[in-house]
Amino acid sequence: MCSETKHKRKRGGGRTKTRSPELDNTNINNNTASPPSPSAAEDDAVFSANNVELANTNAPSVSDRRVRRRGRPRKVPEPDPSAPAANAKTLVLPVANGAVSNSLIKAENFVARAVPEMDAVVKVFCVHTEPNFSLPWQRKRQYSSSSSGFVIKGRRVLTNAHSVEHYTQVKLKKRGSDTKYVATVLAIGTECDIGEASFSPDSSFVPVEQAMIIHIRPHIFQCRMKDISEMLALLTVEDDEFWEGVSPVEFGDLPALQDAVTVVGYPIGGDTISVTSGVVSRIEILSYVHGSTELLGLQIDAAINSGNSGGPAFNDKGTCVGIAFQSLKHEDAENIGYVIPTPVIMHFIQDYEKNGTYTGFPILGVEWQKIENPDLRLSMGMKPDQKGVRIRRIDPTTPEYSVLKPSDVILSFDGVHIANDGTVPFRHGERIGFSYLVSQKYTGDTAAIKVLRNSETLKFKVKLGKHRRLVPAHNKGRPPSYYIVAGFVFSTVSVPYLRSEYGKDYEYEAPVKLLDKLLHELPQSEDEQIVVVSQVLVADINIGYEDIVNTQIHAFNGQPVKNLKSLASMVESCNDEYLKFDLEYQQIVVLQTKTAKAATLDILATHCIPSAMSDDLKA
Repeated sequence: MCSETKHKRKRGGGRTKTRSPELDNTNINNNTASPPSPSAAEDDAVFSANNVELANTNAPSVSDRRVRRRGRPRKVPEPDPSAPAANAKTLVLPVANGAVSNSLIKAENFVARAVPEMDAVVKVFCVHTEPNFSLPWQRKRQYSSSSSGFVIKGRRVLTNAHSVEHYTQVKLKKRGSDTKYVATVLAIGTECDIGEASFSPDSSFVPVEQAMIIHIRPHIFQCRMKDISEMLALLTVEDDEFWEGVSPVEFGDLPALQDAVTVVGYPIGGDTISVTSGVVSRIEILSYVHGSTELLGLQIDAAINSGNSGGPAFNDKGTCVGIAFQSLKHEDAENIGYVIPTPVIMHFIQDYEKNGTYTGFPILGVEWQKIENPDLRLSMGMKPDQKGVRIRRIDPTTPEYSVLKPSDVILSFDGVHIANDGTVPFRHGERIGFSYLVSQKYTGDTAAIKVLRNSETLKFKVKLGKHRRLVPAHNKGRPPSYYIVAGFVFSTVSVPYLRSEYGKDYEYEAPVKLLDKLLHELPQSEDEQIVVVSQVLVADINIGYEDIVNTQIHAFNGQPVKNLKSLASMVESCNDEYLKFDLEYQQIVVLQTKTAKAATLDILATHCIPSAMSDDLKA
């Protein structure tokens, strides 16, 4: 059995422990022991957040530290007024030779000097009043939203278009300010905002245009769009006070994979500015607005939340490389956000500066098919060294319709050879869809196209025009058109209309005939529209027709219905005894002309409808 000896510590008899002289002479930052003499070069040292250390100059040095003794505390000396405050933190700046600079910058100025471009990020407040597509003679209840934007050259502010969609009033607030400035909307790019995308569990991110090409049903891959169908917007403020002390953001080049990005904005969760960081994880062509436009997009792993939309994404040099605009919401996906890159942004800005308005991105106007099968290439008369894509069909409303033909093989675009999968060289180790080359053009530009037709190589100069879908993806801020006779409400089909009628799941709920026209049908003329009986306002004149809802009308009194304006004109000028409407599924509606027109006024008064037709049909 071993015994244990206990030693009592003698009061006040402890021996003072001191550090070795080697440790006392060691620099805290592991720099050289002898600091250099101050110079102008040190004072002008450029630094970033990565090489800055916060230090407290009033903290005791290592050599002054002692083991605290018990007993009466020492008298605290009076502070020197000329010395820095005890709680004032300073910045120690390393210079080129590894020494420590004598320049001391207060910590409260650190953010402003390290990231000066953050002062150019503003908060956007908007009051929206959306059209009511189900009741097109009125608007919905107004609502407010907040998002982000940033100052660019020319006394302008750039943000996402959906931030000011259907705006009634727009205000901007600078960082650190308590004043909101009324803004003016200069231009809205109604083209390419992906919105909030969600995917079915068994799917991959397949562009809608490719789904059209290979006839995949939309519910197989499900790329659902939010009620967003625009891209960018330009704002300005007339008050000169707004522009004081604000430097515009500079744009940088397209980043590479794994480049660091910092997203700045005003997301939900607070009122002050927010900063999130990540890296570029993917660069590819994305299908915008139901496949109507394919443009370049960046995927990052930085958090992008509601309110971040419109805020800039900076690289490590402090230049803007894109605009945050959406994040992927899915149970199997984490930290996936999307950014509109600088090539798309500069195209939008230069388009506005060149034309005084936004004209949009051009399209080639063809649907194409991959030629990866060897037998298919042989049947097309292609040589072993030839590559390209096969034209399936051509939009009749585009200039290409008079030049190109179905089954032509597009070999190159503007001298760039196209592979059998439709890609072209992009950067080192990267390939991208050849629609990227088209997106670099402007509406009205010409392009050189080389095609293979019946084993013969042909060259054409084609003019690139704007894309027009039979079922538009947006109404470009205009109120919906309508026409009413005998309680029958006629309207035109668009994506906002389908969303208003069937909700966000309209891809499942809408009639199959309308979905087929949305995904596959091409317009045969520039003014062609899909006209439907939206609803029937019940009255004695329309007994038996109450259940007709969202059914397309094909003809009136034997004349084909080309668009809503032509229908309204034919009905208003009709002197026949009956009004006869030929609907989808071989249905017909027959009304006496005089009785139907007389009943219209009473129906309008009953439902407080100001006019039987929208203003655009009266012109």
